[in-house]
Amino acid sequence: MMKKTMLAACVIAASVSVTFAQQWKPAGDKILTSWGEQLDPNNVHQEYPRPQLKRQGNWQNLNGLWKYKITAKDQSETPTSWDGDILVPFAVESALSGVGKSVNKDQALWYNSEIELSKKNKKGGRVLLHFGAVDWQCDVYVNGEHIGRHEGGFDPFSFDITQAIKKGKKQEVAIRVWDPTSDGPQPRGKQINDPHGIWYTPVTGIWQTVWLENVPETYIASTKQTPNVDAGVLEISANVESVQSGDQLLIEAYDQGKKISEITVNAAESAKLSVPNAELWSPSSPKLYDLAVKVLRKGKIVDQVDSYFAMRKIERKADSQGIMRLALNDEFLFQYGPLDQGWWPDGLHTAPSDEALKFDLVKTKEMGFNMIRKHIKVEPATWYRHCDSLGILVWADMPSGDLGGNNWDMQPGKVTNGVHDKERSAESEGYYRKEWKAIMDALHNFPSIVVWVPFNEAWGQFKTKEITEWTMAYDPSRVINSASGGNFAFVGDILDIHNYPDAAMPDARLFGDKYALVLGEFGGLGLPVDGHTWQQKDNWGYQSFKNPEELQNRYKEVIGNVAALISRGLSGAVYTQTTDVEVETNGLMTYDRKVIKIPEATLKSIHQTLYDVKVN
Repeated sequence: MMKKTMLAACVIAASVSVTFAQQWKPAGDKILTSWGEQLDPNNVHQEYPRPQLKRQGNWQNLNGLWKYKITAKDQSETPTSWDGDILVPFAVESALSGVGKSVNKDQALWYNSEIELSKKNKKGGRVLLHFGAVDWQCDVYVNGEHIGRHEGGFDPFSFDITQAIKKGKKQEVAIRVWDPTSDGPQPRGKQINDPHGIWYTPVTGIWQTVWLENVPETYIASTKQTPNVDAGVLEISANVESVQSGDQLLIEAYDQGKKISEITVNAAESAKLSVPNAELWSPSSPKLYDLAVKVLRKGKIVDQVDSYFAMRKIERKADSQGIMRLALNDEFLFQYGPLDQGWWPDGLHTAPSDEALKFDLVKTKEMGFNMIRKHIKVEPATWYRHCDSLGILVWADMPSGDLGGNNWDMQPGKVTNGVHDKERSAESEGYYRKEWKAIMDALHNFPSIVVWVPFNEAWGQFKTKEITEWTMAYDPSRVINSASGGNFAFVGDILDIHNYPDAAMPDARLFGDKYALVLGEFGGLGLPVDGHTWQQKDNWGYQSFKNPEELQNRYKEVIGNVAALISRGLSGAVYTQTTDVEVETNGLMTYDRKVIKIPEATLKSIHQTLYDVKVN
């Protein structure tokens, strides 16, 4: 076991009001997951929320019942009365929030809670208030003082609230949220004010964990960790707040508790940590190493965070026929996975528990998939940690926003040079660029992510060449799928088309020597299961069936068609989808996760035919 160093700052003890917790219950009459049915409002998402930057013993989870009020958008003063309780971190529209109300563009959502700091809180440390995600514009007040504003619905953020804390008193935290959903130009993914078809219920407000952390004056705010397999090193740097001249970083790598490497550098410098005889990470062998990063001052540790990393390499690489393929650790691996939208009937964007969050991933692995396309949504950090541990490749989409006004060609084998970029305002472009960078920064250290996807089906797609080239330059350690769906600008590493329900691929004769060719979406075979649907009628799939036998036979047929394309140049495929979502019933599982439509072992056997195809 690696040594744990106690921080100079003390643990924060906080309490979130749980008054009337016994009165909390899910709102509305929609189906619930088993985890939602058993949810305890006093014990919600208590796991440590940041597995890639972990401090021991000095954090406090603030999830639980807060007060809420829906006001006019222009109300700038903290309310003096409240509409009731809301269960954080579930969006106000969700059943598990206990509220189940909509908030429109002319309204604001306010939160309030009292937090009690422990007397052990010493002078000299800093108190940080962290948010996993809040959709969309978030203003934070502590004891009436405006601490700051954050705009972005999918990236984590923090505020230093030290100066606003009052000694010997409970600390009042108020949060104001404004979210125009589809009436605004901001990234929003699948949310829409009028849910229908492939567009879902809005998500407003806090939807990931809220927590406090006590840190020393000089502390590690973030690290950047990039494996370099060819050089046998982990390239690593740290952002250290209030660093002093002469401060150093001591970086140590561990394998099952045994130290295998260390390096000491100036705190402002990047390091190349040797990883001798590295065991490479892959879906069949998801090897993770532990990491400790310490700030040293005159030989004394002033801060330490624990993390982990993996050694893996992803690239496009030509095979013996000159066709570009996706290669993991220098070897071609056909990447096959479901379109995973990450929606829940009771929590919307938020899984009812971490156990539920992991359930989808475990089932995906048991079904024989080796990849997931996380579709225009970002998950909590713990989701990516599970992917890292289980060995699941991730294609990470940027959530779309500012939709409409685009036309594009996504027909199989036909890709024209007529990319249709949308004209977006400077404000709209700014929201996209800021949040895409923030998302890439927040997720950079997770080795399971192998593909970035800036745009999907021309939804809000703008300046494709510029955005793609920026993405490639900002993170050269991954491959870039510039435009999933066919609105292709001849830039990036991947050419991606969508085709429903049958398998298809881009023309390898025209593009196979330049781009890895993938089928970014196909399938969508639907089967509504009575008692497990979002609504009783008007559900749909791209092709619907009456019973599981019909579904299984058709699924086997379309997978056979995918297998036939691999030798012709196909590098990856994405089946729609992991679960039913609202009125879509084309999931391999029902929306409540209570019914798996085709047995896991059957799916795994069918999928093995894809991995058995030999490519030179």
